[in-house]
Amino acid sequence: MPKAKTASATNLHAVVGSDESEVKRVATELAAKLTPPDAGDFGLEVIDGCGDNAEQSASRVRAAIEALQTLPFFGGKLVWLKNANCLGDTVIGRSASVQGALEELGEVLEAGLAPDITFLISASEVDKRRSFYKALSKRAELEVIDKLDASRSGWEEEATEIVRSRAKARGLQFQEEALDLFVLLTGGDTRQIENELEKIDLYVAESRRVTADEVRTLVPLSRAGVIFELGNALAGCDLNRALGLVRSLLDQGESAIGILLVAILPTVRNLLLAKDLMERHRLSRPSAPFPFISAINRLPPSATEHLPRKKDGTLNAYALGIAAMSAHRFETAQLMAGLEACLDANVQIVSSQLDHELILTEIVVKLLACR
Repeated sequence: MPKAKTASATNLHAVVGSDESEVKRVATELAAKLTPPDAGDFGLEVIDGCGDNAEQSASRVRAAIEALQTLPFFGGKLVWLKNANCLGDTVIGRSASVQGALEELGEVLEAGLAPDITFLISASEVDKRRSFYKALSKRAELEVIDKLDASRSGWEEEATEIVRSRAKARGLQFQEEALDLFVLLTGGDTRQIENELEKIDLYVAESRRVTADEVRTLVPLSRAGVIFELGNALAGCDLNRALGLVRSLLDQGESAIGILLVAILPTVRNLLLAKDLMERHRLSRPSAPFPFISAINRLPPSATEHLPRKKDGTLNAYALGIAAMSAHRFETAQLMAGLEACLDANVQIVSSQLDHELILTEIVVKLLACR
């Protein structure tokens, strides 16, 4: 959640970002904090910024301008333009009437607000190229809350910290395996995280400890969850469960090539990389991913230059940490043969008429049947 702050604009605040539920939650908490406690019913003026069309949205912005230019009766006031849908790159946001209204609002904010008036704007759709947003980012206490991109390398670490923090606030203690599973099943979606934590909170009652079995029981097994569980089953050498999950994904309409490239191949590759690191550099088998991440980060650059990386160039070590917890179950030669089997399966899927479930079943059996 990156923030941009300017000390000279403490009466101007903005909460924006693509994570709609979290934007609403944070903005509501901030509004309660900013509302003058001694102003009574006149201390908070809320303007619904979600217009049905361009003209309605423009009128809501002008209503906010009018509220900012109207002095409070006593004790100060907060003006909140709530859930504004005119800041995004949409038909409404691009309209001339809305752009004109935002330009007027920008001029009012640039001229400065009365000392006893505070302005808060919240929005989930924001076009950061627009001049209004750029001006807002310079003048306001700005909080940007974007959804985690589960397709981006390294998102798991960010999601883990979100879950860990919210679980701690509820007094919940996750086992490491349960925490990893919960993160993958909820996919970094803050609304789902909150909903599932509330469900778990009620279920565990006084014990306050959360196990992996309880997470599997309570949290819905989404597509991402099935894929993650397939990786877990492969790493755990659970042949029957792995075959059942492959069949489940195919029944859900997933393509065989997608299952191979998203679940099976990454699992085998990460197991091989983790086992190689452990053998070559005498790294201990971890009980959780993060100690292994720390151990990797202490290695010289020459030892890690072949490892997968995030967009910012840092190591994508979280998946390797998970793999390292299970790599002891496999021999290096077995994993190398598993990679070759993945290549053969890839060729068969795209170039032969063989049954796709049979191809995937064969690769899973080759990897695990000898255990």
